[in-house]
Amino acid sequence: MMYGMGDWELRGMNMNQMRSRTTAMLAAALFLATGKQAAGQAPTPTIDSYLSSARTAAGMEWAGTMLRLCIPPLPAPVRSAGPPREAPARETWHAEPVKVADNLYFLGTRGYSSWAIVGREGIILIEAAFDYSVKDEIVEGMKKLGLNIADVKYLILSHAHADHDGGAKFLQDSIDGVHLLYGAEDWDLIEKTPTHAGGKPKRDKTADDGMVVSVGDASVRVVTMPGHTAGTLSYLFEVRDNGKPMRVAYVGGTAIPFNGTAEFYDRYIASSRKMEAAAKQYGATALISNHSEFDDAFFKAQVARNRASGEPNPFDVGADGVARYFKVIQDCATAARIRATGK
Repeated sequence: MMYGMGDWELRGMNMNQMRSRTTAMLAAALFLATGKQAAGQAPTPTIDSYLSSARTAAGMEWAGTMLRLCIPPLPAPVRSAGPPREAPARETWHAEPVKVADNLYFLGTRGYSSWAIVGREGIILIEAAFDYSVKDEIVEGMKKLGLNIADVKYLILSHAHADHDGGAKFLQDSIDGVHLLYGAEDWDLIEKTPTHAGGKPKRDKTADDGMVVSVGDASVRVVTMPGHTAGTLSYLFEVRDNGKPMRVAYVGGTAIPFNGTAEFYDRYIASSRKMEAAAKQYGATALISNHSEFDDAFFKAQVARNRASGEPNPFDVGADGVARYFKVIQDCATAARIRATGK
């Protein structure tokens, strides 16, 4: 994630500046990939071919995804045992809320995304942020946007990791009648784990494949996508942008380990192909993730806020752009499987 950009810089960001930034990211990804290969033994042609295919598919839109999934990180230093880490300073993560389409609102931090979809009969929240950022970004963010948190009917959690559900219990306790949705396996994980960041939410609704939640004229369809976690959820939904429909594919879990088993990678890739097919059938032309490193949501939100009348929505990358996202993650995951397992 990139931090340190001031609000005065973000207000002036436009699409050309964003393209320059993503071009620079892709150049860095290409350099790192080449450097990684040159520094060690020559990779097998199969790994090299998957990396090359992923670089081509990334284009300017998905450079961050390619960099994160195709390039193994350097070994992290071992952290000595000690007291739990304190929450990071607010200035390193805080982002202002943004209306990015007629009824779609960004409520995330600089690195992690949360969203509100507004319908005639209520609001659907996607992701609950960290426990330390939920009040600032979601509760106060909705106030700034003129949204009433009491209108939230559903809170859908893509998976049970603290960067996306640390605020789940707080929101469950704060919003009368709200329903929380997780995949079955992640509800089980929460119940089995001794502690959970932000506290354990009470078990509520299980989101099954194909389930639809609606708030009048706005709805979200669940696509189960086991891989990142066993119960990871992705979504398909339609919003309005300047009065016109925009169909969105939301990927709920993208990151992969570089030391996984063949079974892990095969399941992850199969889930990605399943979601890709669902997005294509749905006619999705926009793609959203829950990390800005994958979809540039934080920066795209600023572009959406600053665009002139008639300019396209920066999240709308076209059907080809959506398909290329899945191509990148599938190629990178296949390369990772070969590195980790030799096949």
